[in-house]
Amino acid sequence: MDKKYYLTTTLPYVNAEPHIGFALEIVQADALARFHRLLGEEVIFNFGTDEHGQKIYQKARRLGKDPQKYCDEYAAKFDALKKALSLSYNRFIRTTDPHHIKAAQEFWKLCDKNGDIYKKLYKTKYCVGCELEKTDSELVDNKCPLHPNQNLEIIEEENYFFRFSKYQKPLLDFYGKNPDFVIPKGKFREIKTFVEGGLQDFSISRLKSKMPWGISVPGDPEQVMFVWFDALINYISTLGWPEGKKDFEDFWPGFQVAGKDNLRQQTAIWQAMLASAGLPFSKQIFIHGFVTANGKKISKSLGNTINPIEVAEKYGADALRYYLLAKINPTEDSDFTFEKFEEVYNGELANGLGNLVSRVAKLCEKSGFEFKPTKTQKDEKIENALKEYKFDLALKTIWDGITQTDQLINEEEPWKLTGSKLERVLIHLVDHIREISFNLEPFLPETSEKIQKQFGGSKIASGSPLFPRLS
Repeated sequence: MDKKYYLTTTLPYVNAEPHIGFALEIVQADALARFHRLLGEEVIFNFGTDEHGQKIYQKARRLGKDPQKYCDEYAAKFDALKKALSLSYNRFIRTTDPHHIKAAQEFWKLCDKNGDIYKKLYKTKYCVGCELEKTDSELVDNKCPLHPNQNLEIIEEENYFFRFSKYQKPLLDFYGKNPDFVIPKGKFREIKTFVEGGLQDFSISRLKSKMPWGISVPGDPEQVMFVWFDALINYISTLGWPEGKKDFEDFWPGFQVAGKDNLRQQTAIWQAMLASAGLPFSKQIFIHGFVTANGKKISKSLGNTINPIEVAEKYGADALRYYLLAKINPTEDSDFTFEKFEEVYNGELANGLGNLVSRVAKLCEKSGFEFKPTKTQKDEKIENALKEYKFDLALKTIWDGITQTDQLINEEEPWKLTGSKLERVLIHLVDHIREISFNLEPFLPETSEKIQKQFGGSKIASGSPLFPRLS
């Protein structure tokens, strides 16, 4: 049976346009999906939009729009990332899809049947920005540290609760048996410490009369599901669960990519929900850091958001992909500035890869030689780096190869050679270029395709620059 690989990002909330921080997540995931296809695996790569909840309801009302029409507009903006960033996802799920709604309701019924859902009156502080309840210990000056410009809301109503507390031991047992469940290890230690400290049951519904924009709770028309409970279920509803068995049975459990602000939801809450519904835990979850802009957190209030579609339109999708994968630390916060970006573009793309390909193509064209096909194969260093989500190390391996090929040209001085000596050197250089283009495919797919077209045949000719130098 062919090997199956399932990968999903988190679902971005449609209360704002795509920003470069989420572009990091989707590009990292895309590199993984493309690499596993290169390995000959059958891949399902899931992406989509999270469309329910108070934040979206309030935004739509503020704009005087119907919530569904508002979501339709913003979902299209996120789906536009596919073309802009050369993405290869083959599932795009929306939490307003009729099938997802049915799946969420079926999931609720399973948790309820297992005795894990109950109703109670409660009062809590709630951050609309996070769409999460907040305890006093999580607050700074009575404000959410992630959304300090927003006032907390006080919610006092009767809601349904999920018995999160019941799953402390099952989670800790699972963590103990799966030491690589969360990457990096520091984030795994963080979630284990959180679970060891004891788990509190949490609200999973809202009164429809106050907040109608959500999925109806089965058997209770006065309540809608809390947005996080509904949204997390997308990871299996996109596989056709519950009625579509084939993809779910073939591909679940899968791999997940998420930002550090999603650590609890993905690695503890979602896993407890799966256990309650009698379904397998996720296979592995990679947690990445944030992208800052000029050393500051990216936020609309600061006016420093960076639109990845606009960056890709100006510089090219692969230029942005390269910076995000090669220059952003996979697990720690990293900074993005246009000054750094353009420096990397000129130095490593235009003068590095682009110049090398151009030099070798000109030498081949001038020689008039014909070149036999080259058998390319995966690089184990790259495979090992991606197993640990070290995208920067994988690209460093490729760029080390570019540097070595440049050195070979300088040592051999092919422009001084003729006949069989020249042919021998050029065959060697062409093999190097073909290997580089093959290894680039998961990371810079458009560039890889251009190089393979230029160097794939028996006759090799000069072409337009891969990365025109910025003035």
